[in-house]
Amino acid sequence: MKPLGQGDPLRLGPYRLHGVLGEGGMGKVYFGADASGRPAAVKVLLPELAHDGHLTERFLREARTARAVTSEGVARVLAAELEGGRPWIATEFLAGPTLDDAVKDFGPLDDSTVRELARSLARTLQDVHATGLVHRDVKPPNVVLTSRGPRLIDFGIARPEHGLTLTRTGQIPVTPGYGAPEQVLGRRVGPAADVFSLGAVLAFAASGRPAYTGAEITAVLYEVVHGSPDLEAVPEGLRYLITPCFAKDPAARPLPTQVADAAGAPQKPDRLWKAGRLGQEIRQREAAARRLTERPAAPSTTVVGDAADAPRLTRRRLLAAAAGGGALLAAAGGGTVWWLSRGHGGDAPSDPFDIPPAAKVRAAPLGSADGSPTPLWGP
Repeated sequence: MKPLGQGDPLRLGPYRLHGVLGEGGMGKVYFGADASGRPAAVKVLLPELAHDGHLTERFLREARTARAVTSEGVARVLAAELEGGRPWIATEFLAGPTLDDAVKDFGPLDDSTVRELARSLARTLQDVHATGLVHRDVKPPNVVLTSRGPRLIDFGIARPEHGLTLTRTGQIPVTPGYGAPEQVLGRRVGPAADVFSLGAVLAFAASGRPAYTGAEITAVLYEVVHGSPDLEAVPEGLRYLITPCFAKDPAARPLPTQVADAAGAPQKPDRLWKAGRLGQEIRQREAAARRLTERPAAPSTTVVGDAADAPRLTRRRLLAAAAGGGALLAAAGGGTVWWLSRGHGGDAPSDPFDIPPAAKVRAAPLGSADGSPTPLWGP
């Protein structure tokens, strides 16, 4: 997590902002917490886009629509408002590594874990599609692995009326290698596009490498539209589950329910996210999240010793911890926050927003004792 910089707000609605989790082509994501200490990932539309009234209205309308998704498999939208001319969306904060980071750090997932990943994500997409929405950006960085299972973040919100993907001028409308062919070609995007992306995510989780690669982005996009996925590193027992998702024709792809049924339900799936090095990593990040949002205890009426010896959770100490602590993944944006180290000692830096009292100074004499001014020079 990076500290707040010039132009960053200090508070949005009920959320006090503590740092920057990440920034994308459409908005900036902050780590915030409400008065009760509940964390949230707060996404704000970039200032250069906020002046577009149509875009702002869609940003808020689609965010409110996304709140209809109550599936446990998504990072829930908590609030969406327009404040100071800039719209913002607050989503549930999830502590855990992304699938992208987990595979890079610990290698491909085993057979049982890939099957549970497929079943869980497919059920989540079924819930999303049941509300008339399409995620449109299912990829490893947007899948957070928590102790309760995989969760989708950076929710793609509602499908626009014309069915096309909203992008800024000059931007690629999809994540290369994960967006469906119809997304690459700028055609209408339906639920089948998420199934294609699901197949690409499962191929990466099972093999440790993308199904589509190329020397240039354009080469990757070409392979998505005209080529075949590279599944050589995917175990043979999982290819039957993944291959149908890559059909060029959206109508030929399986439904999310069919993917979930084909994956099968492993015994005691909850244990998959709590065992091994991955489970240990998840527990460490959950502990870091609790420390980050921990509220200081109420001050005691009895003072023992020097009050300066007590640890203080100040804004400066929080940002200092962000520069040197351990990583913690946030739910909105695929960014990380850092472990909060609560040190001791009376030499801790003060809060920059705590204004110290004015120093006592001796008044400068303006003249002689009897009130007449002292001449600066003689005749």
